[in-house]
Amino acid sequence: MGSVLSIEDQIVAAIRRIMRAVDLHSRHLAEAHGLTGPQLAILQAASRLGVASSTGVLARAVHLSGPTVTGILDRLARSGLVERTRSGQDRRSVTITVTALGEEVLAAAPSLLQDRFRAELERVEDWEQSMILATLQRIAAMMDAESLDASPVLVQGPVDAATQAEAPPMLSAGSVWDGGEMITDDGQASAVTF
Repeated sequence: MGSVLSIEDQIVAAIRRIMRAVDLHSRHLAEAHGLTGPQLAILQAASRLGVASSTGVLARAVHLSGPTVTGILDRLARSGLVERTRSGQDRRSVTITVTALGEEVLAAAPSLLQDRFRAELERVEDWEQSMILATLQRIAAMMDAESLDASPVLVQGPVDAATQAEAPPMLSAGSVWDGGEMITDDGQASAVTF
């Protein structure tokens, strides 16, 4: 008979399953469509908001910092998915427009992982949603992750290089949680925040 996991191990295993689901979805999105979750979210928001989109408006729409959105927009512009246009009246003002190629990519891209999660969450009673929220906020506090910039975009790892230094290490497939360390496939240990 197999050993029964302690409640603590079951909690860590559940967190790892969530992280693994986000990782798998992110990899599929990147491999199949050449986009990260945040890039897709910003592209969707820019398309939904129309020509009047600015970096600040997009940042608020996807709950990311302005500098993070600027970096993502740089990559989207280099890929030809968005165009930036400076205002003739105020050179500081820049509008973002999704290009025809960007619209094609959007039409072919799958929904974001959180879209499916939100649809499932809507079917959960209000009291249970509140309980889930309280539990997840407590877990974030226990992991000392309350101060991290977080968007409602589910994506594995740091959003961009600017946030990489701030982001905690993620458990990856083949990694094992060992108290305060993550043991990787090659046997290397590195400290993690939970």
